[in-house]
Amino acid sequence: MAEERNTDPEIREYASPPCFAHELSSEYGGQSQVGDSWSDVLRWRKTERQRLIGERLAIDADERKTRSDRIASRLDLAIGKVSGRIVSSYWPFRGEPDLRNWAIKIIERGGRIALPVVIGKGWPLEFRVWRPGDPLERGVWNILVPSRGPSVVPDVVIAPVVGFDGGNYRLGYGGGFFDRTLAAIPRRPLAIGVGYAGSRLRTIHPQPHDIPMDVIVTDD
Repeated sequence: MAEERNTDPEIREYASPPCFAHELSSEYGGQSQVGDSWSDVLRWRKTERQRLIGERLAIDADERKTRSDRIASRLDLAIGKVSGRIVSSYWPFRGEPDLRNWAIKIIERGGRIALPVVIGKGWPLEFRVWRPGDPLERGVWNILVPSRGPSVVPDVVIAPVVGFDGGNYRLGYGGGFFDRTLAAIPRRPLAIGVGYAGSRLRTIHPQPHDIPMDVIVTDD
């Protein structure tokens, strides 16, 4: 497997032509201004990404667990019946909501859990089935991923967000992996973004390659 190993959370945004649909605007709360070019959007996203990651890393462990539990209970409502379905979750990274206990409960209720694996830069994600006890290895950014297991097409894809907006567009780490995957997947899954309510933005300034989530689930 051609696996890219990189501990730097900033991945260069994948190439896309500029979008001139956005007029110069000022974000609320004193956030930076964004022009109408792709380079302007890239700079703004990088700044917001750093700010939002810093804010969630400042949340203490007990509070993060409380918020993660709230998100888990709301995911149950958003997904509904899980028996016989494949749900792609994730291994938490840099203060993301921790849904590992919830994932185990999905398995106990008759569902299957898959975890996303980066195959290579510019490639869609691969989803591998995982159960507690299955071997894991360090992947991109040193995130744990299944070292083996069947590749599957999930019925539900849960994507952690760094930020999100009212149009259900997600701000991720900049690699474009989830957008690329949702565009290429043969059967569109239910796509759910998860994150903290404080990560909401007025807009992420979506571009033609950005694909919105079907729903965003937060702790609020």
